[in-house]
Amino acid sequence: MTTVSPPAPAQTPGPGGPSGPGGSRSPALDVAGLGVSRALGFVAPAMLLIGAFLVFPALWTIYIGVTNYRLTGVEAVSPSIVGLANYTKALNDALFHNALWLTMLFVLGSAIIGQNILGFTLAWVMRRTRPAVRRTVEAFVLLAWILPSTVVAYLWVAFFDRDGGTLNGILGTGGTAWLIDYPMACLVIFNTWRGTAFSMMLYSSALQAVPPSQLESARMVGASGWQTLRDVVFPHIRGHVLTNTLLISLWTANDFSPFLLTKGGPNHESETVPVYIYNVALQGGELGYSSAISFLLLIANLLVSLIYLRLLRRRS
Repeated sequence: MTTVSPPAPAQTPGPGGPSGPGGSRSPALDVAGLGVSRALGFVAPAMLLIGAFLVFPALWTIYIGVTNYRLTGVEAVSPSIVGLANYTKALNDALFHNALWLTMLFVLGSAIIGQNILGFTLAWVMRRTRPAVRRTVEAFVLLAWILPSTVVAYLWVAFFDRDGGTLNGILGTGGTAWLIDYPMACLVIFNTWRGTAFSMMLYSSALQAVPPSQLESARMVGASGWQTLRDVVFPHIRGHVLTNTLLISLWTANDFSPFLLTKGGPNHESETVPVYIYNVALQGGELGYSSAISFLLLIANLLVSLIYLRLLRRRS
């Protein structure tokens, strides 16, 4: 007599889709159920904007960087391909070397040192103050960050002015032309004051991740303030320190605000790379050469980003 086995119960696929080999579920490819065409329709406007305002200008800059394209003249109508001549010129240009050096000083003084230290100090001090005081300080610091660059630059030009400037009035040093005698020092102070808000907010959020019990334990064993920061606080926020340093370094290296205060003068003493690119392109009319310098600045930004990301991965 033949025995018929009952059919095996059908397996109902779970939320992640039907089971694959070995009982493992394959990942869902369309969780929202939109379909490929609808999904592409949603992202198409954003991709078009990115292509029009980011990708195309970048490719166009790379192209004219290998030409002798100028703002006026015959080269403006029919530029010629010059290959790597613009890049060779930049590597041998003393003014470009000067701009690189000043940009490094600007980033080191105002971002890596100035904004980092002042932002962390404000965040560390404000964490134990009364809420009203903390909100007031944060509001004033944020105000410096959100004001338009032209307004901020005008305020600082008035502050450093030789005739009737606020700083000369405070110090009693009438007639001192700070923006002419000490241009880079003025730019470092200006950018530190303006950009500290971001560091303060990031570090304020990061300090909330430090366990209060560890801070209390360090206080009870008699640890000094520096020992508490070194052994308790920094191990918890070093990832935030690297992230903050990366962002403010890139922003400062590409900042055009120094032009609003000094225009790169006097005698190229405050001409950072973005200001130098502007002067070469619009005042000198050498659009091809300035595009090559812009591409070199882009490469430098990418290298710095890769270094920071590698350090962040090691810390993690």
